[in-house]
Amino acid sequence: AGCHPNHYKEWSGSMHAYASDDPIFRALNAKMLRETGDLHPNFCVQCHAPVALRQNVTKDGSNLDQIAAHMKGVTCYFCHSAEAVEGTHNNPIRLATDLTLRGGIPDPMANSAHRAGYSALHDREQLGSASMCGSCHDIVSPHNAHIERTFAEWQASLFANPTLGKQLTCGKCHMESRTDKATSLANAPDRRVHNHTMVGVDVALTSFPETDVQRAAVQSLLNQTLVTKLCVKPGRMGTDLEVTLDNAFAGHGWPSGSMPDRRAWLEVIAEKEGTEVFAVGRVGDGQAIKDVADTTWVLLGDFDYDKNNALTHKFWAIERYESSQIAASVTNNPQDPAFYHALHHTYSVTGTITKAHMRVRIRPVDFDLVDDLISSGDLASEIRAKIPTYTLQSSELEWTSDKGYTCIP
Repeated sequence: AGCHPNHYKEWSGSMHAYASDDPIFRALNAKMLRETGDLHPNFCVQCHAPVALRQNVTKDGSNLDQIAAHMKGVTCYFCHSAEAVEGTHNNPIRLATDLTLRGGIPDPMANSAHRAGYSALHDREQLGSASMCGSCHDIVSPHNAHIERTFAEWQASLFANPTLGKQLTCGKCHMESRTDKATSLANAPDRRVHNHTMVGVDVALTSFPETDVQRAAVQSLLNQTLVTKLCVKPGRMGTDLEVTLDNAFAGHGWPSGSMPDRRAWLEVIAEKEGTEVFAVGRVGDGQAIKDVADTTWVLLGDFDYDKNNALTHKFWAIERYESSQIAASVTNNPQDPAFYHALHHTYSVTGTITKAHMRVRIRPVDFDLVDDLISSGDLASEIRAKIPTYTLQSSELEWTSDKGYTCIP
């Protein structure tokens, strides 16, 4: 914080800094330990408190309230001492023991605080840098189910294909660059530095630094993700509403990340002269997805099953999953059949309409998991009210009959 105040402030409100404090993580970890004993003690903390685990101040995350703050979360030291990635998932990062902190600056300044060195793993211009981020953001369950797949999704996208000239690493999207001082040293030159907010979809649910900044950053990122279209046409029943959701700008599937608990959906509403005549995908901000009696809507997320083929939120018990998400772009060639990868859905409305509205919404974690954790005593009940429901502003489209049968935008 003394030498890198801007980076520290950004990181201090990030989900990396929050990783050990997140009450959802704490609750799931506690429930896993209670139900499995010592079977998988470090499964969660290997990513949520990696320094604490490797320094042997915790073995399972059950004592996180008793350990020093600098051991919690995904720290500066953990990322910047990484020297190799020795796998694809569940944090196979090897840390250096040479006391050199690594970064993407080719000619770091000599200083009295620590040794400094360049590393391609930390250079967002290098395609291989994605492996360091991806190794923690791909999770395989103890039963070999690939329950988080962000890195694998990116690897299958055009953004990871060096032959297409459109490479975007994790840092390109999640750590925007700027020209600034990398350190507070008086003689520090201007550098290309990167934002350490590392925004995604998850947010802090308890008192934490930079909360408003983090939530605004999430909204801004979501607003730039999907390209959507609403077409209103004459149909067999009266009016057809054709919806297109194109995952044009995420470098991975959408939604992504903690897919067993994440939910996104499409809401479409139609009116005739001020009276609602059709609605699908309408979910109250505090309503659990499972409580929505709707079988025709577009619902995006994972549905996970245990050995008895029963739906489960217990990631340690997941043996298989069924997923619905919008795949990432795989080619920038319009002549390639794979170019048209968007999700298309048509709703038929009886009779004519005078207005139609659509929007896409997303929750970092849905209330069915939250309610289960509250019921089991692992999560404080006040956390429920802190779960946000985001609307992608780019997805809010409205058609009115004065436009005639047409597509918006």
